Amino acid sequence: MVDFLYNIDVSIFYFLNHTISNPLFNKFFPFITDPKNWYLVYIIFWLILIFKGGRLGRISAVLIIFVLALSDQISSHLLKNLFERVRPCNALPDVHLLVGCTKSYSMPSSHAVNNFAAAIFFSKLLPKYKLPLITIAVLVALSRPIVGVHYFSDIVVGALIGTIIGYLMALLALKVDEWIKLRSNYKKE
Repeated sequence: MVDFLYNIDVSIFYFLNHTISNPLFNKFFPFITDPKNWYLVYIIFWLILIFKGGRLGRISAVLIIFVLALSDQISSHLLKNLFERVRPCNALPDVHLLVGCTKSYSMPSSHAVNNFAAAIFFSKLLPKYKLPLITIAVLVALSRPIVGVHYFSDIVVGALIGTIIGYLMALLALKVDEWIKLRSNYKKE
């Protein structure tokens, strides 16, 4: 059964990495997979939350730091070492590699965990941003097998873990917002 699932995973990997490969994807997905290309957008979004987002925006801006730290630590330092899955670029022949291949483990994709954690967190708190945030998370996750560094199951597991972390942290943010609101109402009386 494990071999059967692995063979499906490898087939999906090669479909994403080889079959749909084209000059546009070969430029776009390495760009979107590079975290350096996200920083400016995230910093601007973070500043908008602080200065224009009201109380819930400021709470979100503070808690997203914890969301990303938690999601990254769980994926990069706990789960990758638990699963010890070798990356496809280190395990499979004929990988169409569009970025560098590290020796770190593959399962789960930290890109998927972190981006889904942030997307779900903000989607729950600020629903008007849901579509672009989830679209970006999906594109970043899909970029990982397309550029040759993760299996499809790595990104699916990463998306699920990120979704759980983002959702739970959004519930915490809503509780903090409710607590602050009750406290400020109590002080007014």
